[in-house]
Amino acid sequence: MTTIAIPPGMPQHDDVPRYDVAAVRADFPILDREVNGHPLVYLDSANTSHKPRQVLDALAGHYAQHNANVSRSVHTLGTEATEAYEGARAKVAAFVNAPSVDEVVFTKNSTEAINIVAYAFSNASLRSDADPRLQLGPGDEIVISEMEHHSNIVPWQLLAERTGATLRWFPVTDNGRLDESGLTDLVNERTKIVSLVHMSNILGTVNATARITARVREVGALLLLDCSQSVPHMPIDVVDLGADFIVFTGHKMCGPTGIGVLWGRSELLAAMPPVFGGGSMIETVSMGGSTYAAPPARFEAGTPPIAEAVALGAAVDYLTGIGMRAIQWHEKQLTAYALDVLGAVPGLRIFGPKVPVGRGGTISFALGDVHPHDVGQVLDALGVQVRVGHHCARPVCTRFGVPATTRASFYLYTTTEEIDALVAGLEQVRKVFA
Repeated sequence: MTTIAIPPGMPQHDDVPRYDVAAVRADFPILDREVNGHPLVYLDSANTSHKPRQVLDALAGHYAQHNANVSRSVHTLGTEATEAYEGARAKVAAFVNAPSVDEVVFTKNSTEAINIVAYAFSNASLRSDADPRLQLGPGDEIVISEMEHHSNIVPWQLLAERTGATLRWFPVTDNGRLDESGLTDLVNERTKIVSLVHMSNILGTVNATARITARVREVGALLLLDCSQSVPHMPIDVVDLGADFIVFTGHKMCGPTGIGVLWGRSELLAAMPPVFGGGSMIETVSMGGSTYAAPPARFEAGTPPIAEAVALGAAVDYLTGIGMRAIQWHEKQLTAYALDVLGAVPGLRIFGPKVPVGRGGTISFALGDVHPHDVGQVLDALGVQVRVGHHCARPVCTRFGVPATTRASFYLYTTTEEIDALVAGLEQVRKVFA
């Protein structure tokens, strides 16, 4: 493996795997384009990542040579499509060290994956013979946190409304970390499920979940981790995490849109009632009733995102080839560099941890009194692409007393030169709104 060029002043560690960032960037056609007459500086990978040629070729190649429906036909194309689809499932399972390939359910995104779990709870709560771990009613509690993406808030609010359960949450500290001071009270014998973000999409905080996991086990609850921002950026091992469910999405990890993943422990998936009804999720159907297939098919009703799954498998191959530890280290150095240079911009306030420990390469900030939308427009005119708004995490903005933030987020193809371009662009913003 070739080595990354370490910027001056950054720490050197000979035992850390590295890669040639320039060679990686050459795999991403979109990085060659210009925006408003300037070279593209893409700092919005927390929103969606770009796709390397290897993934684009896999997507096009499947449609060009192997297009057919899966698990339905005995003809050659149908067999090839099924093998490619299930082969992608095996790649994803290995990527997160799932004990069984059947623990990987393909969804259309993380949001759908979380909703599947929430609606499985809802459906189980209507049945007296359902697994009691999945049944909710008045007096039971659901626990989330204040730093969640809306997709890990709204489904649980709706579940609480349907079942009469109570929704509670961890607050966020001033430095952007989970406040675990009330852990024992918050996660208690009434708690049925705790659903937390592993890495915040707005604060960049990587939550150390060991204490929470231990408490969840102590009270007999279940744990879901939203790994949408962590699976693309660091090695993830579901066994080490100790969660019952994790969710993540393909388009943030060099894969296509329209494909996501729900991983769940085998015995829990087997206990969960179906959420969607239709073809492929059934065992037998009669006019008097139906029986259902074993997971993962039980949760994949209808024609699935076949080509997207194949392309996600190619993305897994691509990331594995580079090495997730190398990607994690690259982003750690970028984050340290960015926190340093952004911290020197007059009037700039960073939200979330100010040190590159327990945080990832997502940095949200405010620049004086300039509205983030104005910041984003000036930066876009210079070719610098950042996201502005509440980032589907409005409670975090409320917590810190701002209507919105500007967010820069990095990935395996980001360079320190692009961070320098961001800082130069912010200087232009300051001049425009001085």
